[in-house]
Amino acid sequence: MPVNSFEDYPMSWRPQKSKLEKPYYLSIAASLEADILSGKLPENTKLPPQRELADFLDLNLSTVTRAYKLCELKGLLYAVTGRGTFVSPGTSAQNTFIEKDGGVIEMGMIKPFYENNYAVRNAARLVLDREESIRLFEYSSPLGTKRQINAARKWLHRIGVSAREENVLLSAGAQNALSVILISLFKAGDKIAVDNFTYTNFKGLANSLHVQLIAVPADGYGTSPDGLLTICKNTEIKGIYLMPTCSNPTSIFMPQSRRTELAEIIKQFHLLVIEDDIYSFLSVYGHTAPDAKPFFSLVPEQTVHICSISKALCAGLRVAFIAFPDRYREPLVSGMLGINLKTVSLNSEIIAELIESGEAENIVKQKILSARKRNQIFYSVFPSSQTDHIERFFHWLQIPAHLTSEDLELLALQKGIHVLGSHRFAMQNENKSSYVRVSIASPDTEDDLRKGLLILKNIFKEKQMNFFV
Repeated sequence: MPVNSFEDYPMSWRPQKSKLEKPYYLSIAASLEADILSGKLPENTKLPPQRELADFLDLNLSTVTRAYKLCELKGLLYAVTGRGTFVSPGTSAQNTFIEKDGGVIEMGMIKPFYENNYAVRNAARLVLDREESIRLFEYSSPLGTKRQINAARKWLHRIGVSAREENVLLSAGAQNALSVILISLFKAGDKIAVDNFTYTNFKGLANSLHVQLIAVPADGYGTSPDGLLTICKNTEIKGIYLMPTCSNPTSIFMPQSRRTELAEIIKQFHLLVIEDDIYSFLSVYGHTAPDAKPFFSLVPEQTVHICSISKALCAGLRVAFIAFPDRYREPLVSGMLGINLKTVSLNSEIIAELIESGEAENIVKQKILSARKRNQIFYSVFPSSQTDHIERFFHWLQIPAHLTSEDLELLALQKGIHVLGSHRFAMQNENKSSYVRVSIASPDTEDDLRKGLLILKNIFKEKQMNFFV
């Protein structure tokens, strides 16, 4: 084989030479990023060695090194000494929404019943009709007004989180709240324990900030206490990320007994808890588990609690509440001001109006009623998956053997439905492709939901029949 001839040489990634432009390192990085985000390069794929790729492209080694480094800084790649460079987990999962095309039924992205937005619009009109509303278009307090903070405290108190005014901040949604917390309270190299199937956006955010996520085994009740204890004894863990109520993606509701067990380990090893409790309203207003306490009440000096209202009240306003102990106020405020991730004052005021007027509770109750109807449809198609009475917005289904979640996503899309496979959420390779997350709140109508679920069930049956033929 002549020098620089790679015609028959196996390479895991080959950028098109003809499309590269100067500066080459930026062009290589852009091509690599596009292939990762599109899913063409799956997570944990080992990339060609830098020298090998440089030879293939007839470029200097430093050019390829700079391109790899740029993608690594974006959280797209990770390097293992002595083994090589790999695609980071969760990177292709960031864009989980697809535009409806040709009648595709959306069951991947979790849409939280938009029909309640009429009540939000009415609240916005009330806010804007007030004489003082003109002040909402000026520079405002980056930490929220007294009225907004107290409305947040009222909402938090209803879900079991009691915090003083100085211990509550408003942010522009849960994702930005997570950014503030990681930037303010963690540093590159710190380790955070997470479930073996974890919220994709948290995975991507941690990757971009070089915070290492350590997978903890889980069962039907959530994070395994024995698994967490073992990891804490053998690894220097600084924090733990938990979604105790309707965990995304597994839809597990963590019972009080499990929360209490985990709280003892958290205290023992002085872990900082990031409690992402976006679905807490489902148990509180659905009256399914009134005794389940948030971690903020179990380990208040070690917990930062996030309560986004995107699923409970309105997705488009991007407002979340952060509750925290005294010792975290200074770094959190500094972090929020430093990266300017406060929410828009008008949005915060609309949410405050909904809470203070009592309309927020009406919206939540209506959403739970809608979810109840959708869950009844879901259980009529998949009856064996019913385990409790929580009115979920999504479900976590085990798929038939010998059908991977990657294959299922493609088959489903070909047949007109969009779902998300467990490979997008997996923190480890074991059984990473054995499940699918199905949003029952997102289809436009109940008929669409029933149609989508039946299509999914038929895919399961067809695959099983083909396998045994």
